[in-house]
Amino acid sequence: MSRSNSLLQWTECVSRNLPELSASQARVLAWWSFGIAMVGSCGRYTVATFLGLLCEQKVSTVEQRLYEWCLDAKDKAGKHRQEVNLSGCQLALMRWIVRLWTGTQMALALDATSLGDRFVVLAVSVVYRGCGIPVAWVVLPAGQKGTWRKEWLRMLRLLRPVVPPEWTVIVLADRGLYAPWLYRRIVRLHWHPFLRINNGAKFRPAGYARWYWLKDLVSAPNRQWQGRGTCFKSPLCRLECTLLAWWAEGNQDPWFILTDLAPTDSAVTWYGLRSWCEQGFKCNKRGGWQWHLTQMHHPERAARLWLAMAVATLWTVSVGTDLECGTNLDDPDLPALHDLLDHQPKRRIRLLRLGRICLLVMAIAHRRLHLPRQLSPEPWPASLSHTQALL
Repeated sequence: MSRSNSLLQWTECVSRNLPELSASQARVLAWWSFGIAMVGSCGRYTVATFLGLLCEQKVSTVEQRLYEWCLDAKDKAGKHRQEVNLSGCQLALMRWIVRLWTGTQMALALDATSLGDRFVVLAVSVVYRGCGIPVAWVVLPAGQKGTWRKEWLRMLRLLRPVVPPEWTVIVLADRGLYAPWLYRRIVRLHWHPFLRINNGAKFRPAGYARWYWLKDLVSAPNRQWQGRGTCFKSPLCRLECTLLAWWAEGNQDPWFILTDLAPTDSAVTWYGLRSWCEQGFKCNKRGGWQWHLTQMHHPERAARLWLAMAVATLWTVSVGTDLECGTNLDDPDLPALHDLLDHQPKRRIRLLRLGRICLLVMAIAHRRLHLPRQLSPEPWPASLSHTQALL
């Protein structure tokens, strides 16, 4: 397929799946994400150089389009300029993922990442096959005081309507983000909290009068405990919940997870999925899109650039899925690339990078562009050995 047809096909795909964008906004987002996926960088001049050479346009003209796409409406030249509606696009991005998803189980992870002394990013990610696909995020100035409560609640409310109510959704967060209001809001949304807490709390198992320190429930490595009861002795913090406790061999500290699921319907091993969110941050930075090199200083502009990176991540991860799962990528003339891979029990290459490699091979071989077709999640870890492989 010709270079212009490939970019046009991707533009049509982005426009169809993000209908909140105007035609011009969707076109520039497609250019941004196409360039990011192909060159492995979100640097504006790098992407503009690639697109300018590809489309035989002046690099300065392309760079200006990419620059203005990230701006607030008031900072753009001309009349009737509109800024990208980020919340609407995040909602559409989640709808896109739900349409591609096979199965009725989904794990979301809440986490924060920083960029030096400039930004803090609060992100909700769909954790998937060793990676995290950001679906909602807010970029804040580093050092800004606050609890982040408003931002987390807004993002959870935003995403809830597009997930089918019959799906089982767990929401994972590390101990630094635990708060009673977060637990209760997740339950109100009919999702299931899977929140890690510090070991300095007490727990009273159901049917017992005595309170136990959490560390006494799993006092040595290779021990587990789970059951219903009441966590936190203080009346102001008291919570009726299920406690899942596990001290894995080799871990410095045990895991203590709070959830509303019954002990028989949950497994502490599921918490291992949260590490995939951190891998998603690595993909945005040194492991993929090189965001750590950005020169941006405006949080709102950086948040819009994250949209382009998220779309590029979704695309490459989807292509990597098809390759890892053994499909022929809808091209009968393309060799069975899956058969050429050396498959190992443990994933040796990130799905995002595998997808990028496949896209480059298809471009060099002049094959038609492969668009996102499916997301096939792996079964949640059911054994301790499986979970340890994720850490």
